[in-house]
Amino acid sequence: MISVTKLLTGTENFGDKLRYAKDSNKTVHGTHGNYGPVVVWNVTRTCNLKCIHCYSNSDSRKYENEMDTGEGKQFLQDLAEFNVPVVLFSGGEPLTRPDFFDLAAYARELGLRVTISTNGTLITPDVAKKIKEIGVGYVGISLDGIGENNDRFRGRKGAFEDALEGIRNCLRVGQKVGLRFTINRHNFNELEDIFFLLEEENIPRACFYHLVYSGRASQMKDEDISHEETRAVLDLIMDRTEDMYRRGLNKEILTVDNHADAIYIYLKLKEKDYHRAQTAWDLLSRNGGNRSGIAIGQVDWYGNVHPDQFTQNHTFGNVRERKFGEIWTDKSHPILKGLKNRKPLLKGRCAKCRWLDVCNGNFRARAEAVYNDFWMEDPACYLTDEEIGIK
Repeated sequence: MISVTKLLTGTENFGDKLRYAKDSNKTVHGTHGNYGPVVVWNVTRTCNLKCIHCYSNSDSRKYENEMDTGEGKQFLQDLAEFNVPVVLFSGGEPLTRPDFFDLAAYARELGLRVTISTNGTLITPDVAKKIKEIGVGYVGISLDGIGENNDRFRGRKGAFEDALEGIRNCLRVGQKVGLRFTINRHNFNELEDIFFLLEEENIPRACFYHLVYSGRASQMKDEDISHEETRAVLDLIMDRTEDMYRRGLNKEILTVDNHADAIYIYLKLKEKDYHRAQTAWDLLSRNGGNRSGIAIGQVDWYGNVHPDQFTQNHTFGNVRERKFGEIWTDKSHPILKGLKNRKPLLKGRCAKCRWLDVCNGNFRARAEAVYNDFWMEDPACYLTDEEIGIK
């Protein structure tokens, strides 16, 4: 994640402590210091919707052999033992799991910060109240368009209104909540409307995800936006972030899954505010770019460990058989070993890029999806050859 708000305005939110810790780029197994990685736990593959870009190919049916409550609690104990700072409950739809609140409450008892990634349609007033009472740090609710456009993505009429009501229910009980928006050809022209929605509904946070070609989204390579359109999207996001800050609106705006954004923001800052650009550079240097397999990892519903939620075709072990920390620090798997020191393995434009220390090769899942080569350049990097120093 790249905090546009932090880079442009200097204001700080919780995640910035993990993203920009002074020693964050010196660790190979976690976010910083003696901490483990942020762990995305896809607690179930079951979902009440069927989104066309779902990385987990989820559906509204029961999947056999998912980790049970006892196994889940043991896994959470292992995460606490490995000093994991945050566990993100995801899916499928995590709220379809009957023991969700039991597991989330247990994670909080262990001292883990709990966040939830959800489609929001199941967050009734009572559910929002329970989430708040447990002490969940943040709820991210996916909206990929306004009204019918979102419903088309989600595969169900009325999904937009239900998700929006889920956001409202969280806000009514004082639960921190934000929206998640995956940018693609069919919705990028609605970004202005999304920013209007942030203000109209008083939503404090928004994460704008770049499309990753994984799961059902592997069929959407041709539905990603062009490099020129991506630059225009970043311009708009930056403009709106600064505009809201000037007007005293406390919003946290982030982009996700494309570390070219960090360089693009830095280069834009250099054109107008040298001192702010230098501060941004310091922050980006601490962060170190993409850290799949380092500062973020994923565990699926069966207990399999992956470098991130979009790269489930590479498995390093299973938490039913070994503790997460043992798997995460075992360099016998060539992909996990490579991710922890990937620079010598990268190919194409990534290998030659002058910004490699603050991007770290961007997103490997997209490279593999397009070139069938895990270490090839990320095709979604929209920086020009001149900007990356190879021309």
